[in-house]
Amino acid sequence: MNPIMKMLAVPATVVALWAVSAQASTINDDIAKRLEPVGKVCVQGQECKGMEVTAAAGGGGGAKTPDDVIAKHCNACHGTGLLGSPKIGDAAAWKERADSQGGLSGILAKAITGINSMPPKGTCADCSDDELKGAIQKMSGLK
Repeated sequence: MNPIMKMLAVPATVVALWAVSAQASTINDDIAKRLEPVGKVCVQGQECKGMEVTAAAGGGGGAKTPDDVIAKHCNACHGTGLLGSPKIGDAAAWKERADSQGGLSGILAKAITGINSMPPKGTCADCSDDELKGAIQKMSGLK
């Protein structure tokens, strides 16, 4: 082989090998991207890098007002008196219930554990005890 041809063949071989290695690198990057996890799990109380996570004491994203709790969780039954539940604003029915269950704290205890057809926390699993108490006070007029 001619010495000039040999000198031209070496750079051509190097360029060809470089192109093949660059293509392999691109393929590996594409495969790695397709194999990335689709999500991440963050544990409350631990740092979760790369994700904006807010932790609230009640676990539901912040304190709820009594009106929020009533509108979302209580009104369906207590708005109509469904299945014998005391109606919102019916002070006599709430007072009778309070007298039989030990006052506001007794009603709160039953609300937390559930009573009759009402599930625990009245379907507001992420409500704090204070949020439930505020909703009960607002619905009943009890203090």
